[in-house]
Parts: sequence; structure tokens; C-alpha cells
Amino acid sequence: MTEMLTNLVHIVIPIVLIIASIFAVILRDLIAATIAVAAMSLLLSLEFYILQAPDVAIAQAGVGACLTTAIFIIAIRATKREEDI
Repeated sequence: MTEMLTNLVHIVIPIVLIIASIFAVILRDLIAATIAVAAMSLLLSLEFYILQAPDVAIAQAGVGACLTTAIFIIAIRATKREEDI
């Protein structure tokens, strides 16, 4: 039962990861695309944890999801929209 659930998670997480990455590319709003990248990064860190690499998962969650997302959002907020010019 546990092995079947693990196999299901190993199938579902990469599919949702690909969907989040497609959303990150397709979305026209930069904040929404940044949130999609953050979701993708969190899913990737979850997959690393499931693959028994907790140190890589913590680094991915901390740097990839939190720090990079914060830097992107600060940079986006510091720029002006093309429509506003």
C-alpha cells in the first residue's frame, strides 16, 4: 500500500511541476508568473524530500522558493509597467 502511494506521488508531483512551469511561461502578468515559479520550486523541493535528499530539499525551498521569489517580486515592483508610461 505504501509503495503504491509513493509511486503515485512520484507520478503526480512531476506532472503538476510541469503544469506549473507551463503556467510560468504562459502567464503575461509577471507577479503571477513569479508565483508559478515559486510553486514549481516548492514542488521540486517536495520531490527532493521524497527522494530522501532533505538537505537539497531545504536548500531548494529556501533559496529557490523563498529568496528568489522575494528578489523577483522586489524587482518587478521597482519597475514601471509599459502601459503606465
